[in-house]
Amino acid sequence: MTGHNETERLDKSVLKLAGILLVGAMAPLFDTTIVNVAIHRLGTDLHTSVATIQWVVTGYLLALAMVVPVTGWLLGRFGGRRMWLLALTLFLTGSVLSGLSWSVTSLIVFRVLQGLGGGMMLPILQTLLVQAAGRRRLGRLMAVVSLPAILGPILGPVLGGLLISHVSWRWIFFVNVPICVAALVLAWRGLPATPARGRQPFDAWGLVLLSPALAAIIYGLSQVGVHGGFAYGTVDGPLVAGLVLLAAFAWHALRGRAEPIVDLRLFRVRSFSASAAVLFLSGLSLYGAMLLLPLYYQQVRGQTALAAGLLLAPQGLGTLLSRPLLVFVDRIGARPIALAGLAFATLGTVPFALAGPDTSEVLLAVSLVVRGAGLGAVTVPVMAAAYQELRPEQVPHASGATRILQQVGGSFGTAVLAVILQREITSHAAATAYDHVFWWSLGFTALALVPALLLPGRMRAARGEVPVPDQRPTSPVS
Repeated sequence: MTGHNETERLDKSVLKLAGILLVGAMAPLFDTTIVNVAIHRLGTDLHTSVATIQWVVTGYLLALAMVVPVTGWLLGRFGGRRMWLLALTLFLTGSVLSGLSWSVTSLIVFRVLQGLGGGMMLPILQTLLVQAAGRRRLGRLMAVVSLPAILGPILGPVLGGLLISHVSWRWIFFVNVPICVAALVLAWRGLPATPARGRQPFDAWGLVLLSPALAAIIYGLSQVGVHGGFAYGTVDGPLVAGLVLLAAFAWHALRGRAEPIVDLRLFRVRSFSASAAVLFLSGLSLYGAMLLLPLYYQQVRGQTALAAGLLLAPQGLGTLLSRPLLVFVDRIGARPIALAGLAFATLGTVPFALAGPDTSEVLLAVSLVVRGAGLGAVTVPVMAAAYQELRPEQVPHASGATRILQQVGGSFGTAVLAVILQREITSHAAATAYDHVFWWSLGFTALALVPALLLPGRMRAARGEVPVPDQRPTSPVS
């Protein structure tokens, strides 16, 4: 029994690594939701239209989409420590310059710089932690490190509402500065070097095809909400171009001899492909509901933006309550916990699909607790299962691929629900319109049950392999 516990226990060096990386990851995780709350104020203070100011968000997302595919190659070429420090520096510089912006054009440009840094940070974090912890401890590790990723969308609107209500809009960017400085100091002093693979072939054609493909798809989806539908050239044009480029990249990645920038052969591994499908579909319901819930409280129940953010806090409480159960991921596997999580997320959303203007606030708060617990119980086992049967050299590719799937899934879910909501509001009262859209959100969640059934059971090493060894060199610099 002692040997079994030693195998699965997270040692102090892994927890230290996780702590150092999480401090830096807090900045981009909270930044997006904080900025979303401030878009109206930014447009007013900078004297520009909604169509222009939305580029503050869209520019960031496009930069993020462009840089994620190349992150795995950069990690292998230069090492994790160097790339983490570079990503933090880019994000810090972009945050400071965004806070000092003198026009909407300068703000958009500096947000792109921020997006380049933020886009690299989460794939680097996932890769370094998976390599350090080994497969058999992935569930425990993901339970530790996933909390900021889930709480960011919940607490970010509250923090953004407070900043916008009491100080200048510039502080929604300056608030990142102390976090990034602390993260840089911790990483410089405590982050171990990770070995670089040295010079390796760079898949230039893959980058030329994949990065513009992702940028075009995310841009097209972001325009759906602006125009209120898909039947517009600025929506369909980028979407079609992005899908064509994506198909070309798939042909290149599967037919080429060189190592592609993102290895699509990962989808031949059942545990990864099932996890990827669940991540995409859960992104639809998670990010789509992030659009619906604040608007529901403001448009149906007449709350302010700050009050709506506070009323969403019970969802964060539910996420916290699900944490202790996630240590069992390594023992019983991803499938039963993910299925239970999806069931709870569905149960917690049903009251909103049946609610009206006078529905009890207590009932809705309890529902958010249940929903938060369900979403928290889905993310951790699915992320752990994604890496379960992969070889060590496949981990950087998997980190980029999972990040891309979450981003595209979230953008697609937000776009589709925004269109449905706008059409429902034109023909129904607000309360009825939101009821109908929440039913659509429930449908997305139910779809995720199908690939969740294909997730693996107990954690096991891939056939013919030993667990991933710890990769923690003792050299203080890379």
